[in-house]
Order: sequence, then structure tokens, then C-alpha cells
Amino acid sequence: MTARIYRPARTAMSSGTAKTQEWVLEFVPETAREVDPLMGWTSSRDTQAQVRLTFDTREQALDYARSRGIDAIVTQPKTRRANVRPGGYGENFATGRRGSWTH
Repeated sequence: MTARIYRPARTAMSSGTAKTQEWVLEFVPETAREVDPLMGWTSSRDTQAQVRLTFDTREQALDYARSRGIDAIVTQPKTRRANVRPGGYGENFATGRRGSWTH
């Protein structure tokens, strides 16, 4: 049984970092997904694919995997670039703006 330990990336639709501070342990699927011929739904017989555990630190996730005899593959997160503009979108509508806002 193999698992993946990683920190999820932020969503593409948001610049926020919610749900990116915790570490996730997910099992690698052992069987391929199948398409039901009658309904067309995608399903799998692998119940481990439904398990997703979250931990505060990478060490906690690794300790859990070691104590259960799970082979874990750790993926290090990519760091966010530091060139984020201060103020952001809300600065466009600030009352103390230096320049005049035009359409």
C-alpha cells in the first residue's frame, strides 16, 4: 500500500492561501477506474481512494504512515513568489488614493 504526502496548492481561482497550510496523506489508487456501461458513471473498486487524512506537520504524516506500515512518497511544496503587489485589488477603490480614478 503506497500513499502520497503533500501540501495542496492554492486554487487557480483565488490568490488566498486557505487550506494550503496542512499536509495531506492520500493513497495511490491500486486499480483503474471503470465506466459503468448502463449509467456511464465512473467508479472504482478501490476503497482506499476515498481516504484523505490531514495533518498539521509533515512529520506527523510520516509518523502515521510509518506506524501503519505504509510506504509514503513525500512531495515538497513549491514556495510562493515574493513579488505580490502590496495593497492588491482593494487599493483601486481606496478613498486616500493619490491619483484620480477614471473609467
